[in-house]
Amino acid sequence: MDINFIEYLPVIGVAIVLVAIQYFLRRNNGSVSSQTQVVQKLLSDIRINLRLIEVLLNGEPIKRFSVNGWRMYKDSIDFLRQPLQGAIKEAYEIAEDYTQQVETAKKSGSVNNIAAIDIAKMKEKLKTGKAGLEDWLMGKTGTIDPGGKGGILSMLFGRW
Repeated sequence: MDINFIEYLPVIGVAIVLVAIQYFLRRNNGSVSSQTQVVQKLLSDIRINLRLIEVLLNGEPIKRFSVNGWRMYKDSIDFLRQPLQGAIKEAYEIAEDYTQQVETAKKSGSVNNIAAIDIAKMKEKLKTGKAGLEDWLMGKTGTIDPGGKGGILSMLFGRW
């Protein structure tokens, strides 16, 4: 089987150029990219936590709130406005307090000891945080979609 690579050279060249363009278009200022990653992770957790609050309001117990993004990035949110930082911090303090109460009750074997939190306050802070993070994301990336703007292939073929 004799393969003539010269015939495929233009196709390979175009593929390399597309990959290079994609790389350079996605390579923005490193700080904005990492800030975007922080905002997207926190926003993801906040959306999950808002759904978990709805579960709690329906009378179903939950084991914990999603705090992974907060634990990873709580020291990296200084680029956000101060009121937004405060709202996010308060919401996650309530979430961590609830999770701690549930774990303590579980260790003590007390099934009847249901953790008590101020659901209304947490929901308000999460909504404030969600709106603020979405505004920040819209201002920096032009979308609140977790996937971002996409790249050349997304523009050519659409999102999958």
